[in-house]
Amino acid sequence: MVHDLNPFIFKLTDTFGPRWYGFSYLLGFLCAYLMVRWLVKRQSSEMSQDLVSDFITYAAFGTLIGGRLGYCLFYDQSLIWSFRSSLPFWGVLAVNEGGMASHGGIIGIVVACFLYARKNRLNPIYLLDLVSIVGPIGVFFGRIANFINGELVGRVAPADFQYGVRFPSDILNWPVYETDRLATLSTIVDKVGVSSSRWLELLGSIKVNQQSRDEVYSLLYKIIHQIQNGDTVLKTAIGPLLDYRYPSQLFAAASEGLFTFLILFFIARKSRKPGFIAGSFIICYAIVRIGNEMFRAPDIQLGFQALGLTRGQWLSVAMLAFGVGVLFYWSRTQTQTIHGWMRGENVKLSSRK
Repeated sequence: MVHDLNPFIFKLTDTFGPRWYGFSYLLGFLCAYLMVRWLVKRQSSEMSQDLVSDFITYAAFGTLIGGRLGYCLFYDQSLIWSFRSSLPFWGVLAVNEGGMASHGGIIGIVVACFLYARKNRLNPIYLLDLVSIVGPIGVFFGRIANFINGELVGRVAPADFQYGVRFPSDILNWPVYETDRLATLSTIVDKVGVSSSRWLELLGSIKVNQQSRDEVYSLLYKIIHQIQNGDTVLKTAIGPLLDYRYPSQLFAAASEGLFTFLILFFIARKSRKPGFIAGSFIICYAIVRIGNEMFRAPDIQLGFQALGLTRGQWLSVAMLAFGVGVLFYWSRTQTQTIHGWMRGENVKLSSRK
């Protein structure tokens, strides 16, 4: 299939309107709020219901700030030094360039938990347990939004793979990384109002003329937008020119999101020391992320790194080692007991006191 999903829920103008990506964050935070309220009540936590909404606000800002800074630091440092004369003025704020990094978002949430715990005299490790249970819900919605946007695409799949997807957004990488492939679009551009001769003329000067590069990118975006808006003729024509890829975003939604949530929710049913769930999340997420990256294409500006692994896999290896370390440390230093969400478990534990 050729990916033709529109990133807009609906449009108010040709270029403005609510997007599925933003909606996924909103839905994730809403579900996190409702789940944390439920957990706090079931666990008979020292955290009052009134504190939950403020806590989720802290976690939301931690996710957004950490996720964006994480992308800039881990994947594209040039954005930090990129300043422009027009909005948003700073490359770090241009979230449409690269987006967010989940590893950075996790670091941001950790910082938010410690800041909120300090402000309200709560156990920060318990707060980490809470966000570890609900965090994968946000990952689930976010990865689905990544698929809708046609970003974070998978590696090239075998032709006989039944569920492969061709992403028109791939053509945006061609001017820099696969220039020779642009010529194959000469039979496509006439469907967006440009003759093949004009297209080849633009390609002849794309490396030396900024105006030609800008016009090429404008046409590439126009092709993508027309497909997203239902141009089936253009969609059919471009299909054979695109790579057949794994839908790694959906694999990630199932593994990093749904599977991880179910594992942690199951663990949280019984009483444990603070930190056990957070440590389990770090380990579980790192393992499934390493596995899922086997299907996800590496960031094109980075490629494969040492031992043929991606940047995401190396960050997850470090995350795995850290998770094992903190799980061991918290098991030795935490003395408090956190109730599980099972009612029978809480009653049984209380009767022992």
